[in-house]
Amino acid sequence: MYLHPLIASVPPDERAAFVQRIELRSYRRNEVVLGADEWTDRVYCVATGLLRVVVQGSEDSGDVTTDFIRQDDIFLNSALVDERYQPGATLVAALPTSLYLVPTLELRALCDRFPAVTMGLLEVVMKRTTVLRRQIRQISSASSERLISRILHELTVLAPGTGGGYDKRITQSVIASYSGLSRMQVNKTMRDLERRGLVRRDEHGVYVPPHFASSDFQELPPGEPMPPANPPGEVDPSFFSELFEAPPKSGKPRKG
Repeated sequence: MYLHPLIASVPPDERAAFVQRIELRSYRRNEVVLGADEWTDRVYCVATGLLRVVVQGSEDSGDVTTDFIRQDDIFLNSALVDERYQPGATLVAALPTSLYLVPTLELRALCDRFPAVTMGLLEVVMKRTTVLRRQIRQISSASSERLISRILHELTVLAPGTGGGYDKRITQSVIASYSGLSRMQVNKTMRDLERRGLVRRDEHGVYVPPHFASSDFQELPPGEPMPPANPPGEVDPSFFSELFEAPPKSGKPRKG
């Protein structure tokens, strides 16, 4: 769980008190977790499932998915600056999702006392910025086939299926929202990839080859195999025990 290395430097008694203040909530697929204009005093950490970060596009383009928050990742926004904040984007459960809701004040108090926690959160922000910049670059420069291929591979890491590939509940509409392409173009491109044997699907998921990870800027390795997913809405019961353990010692056309 992401919070485990994040607060590994916190003394056990303070870690225990911190965990007691964390709330666990579950959401159905496509359920809104937090509206763009809602006020919140929580930080959102994904225990299971996947969140979409959605902003309102133009009247023609509809909603735009700018980012995904995957399992063990965290949505911060301005939580480290303000006690209460409006996210400026809507959080939607892309799959059945369970979240840990961490009080902002509790997290900020840890940051005040433990610089390592602050550095860990800064790394989260930097990572998210890098992902967003890469996505903008891909949308602006890649062909529709190359862009969709890259996104399909990315989904194998963000929403892994039980037997490889990605969860088939991630719809083409979601892919269109993330790619900046029309739903019709995504459908046409995916059908063409499937006809050429580059994409296949069954009752468990959608499967793509590892070379779909390539880009104009780097060659990414295939996503590492993921452990079997917990049933929707369930959380690995080992989370809290792992949280207290010490870390191991290391010796395109756009929508019209």
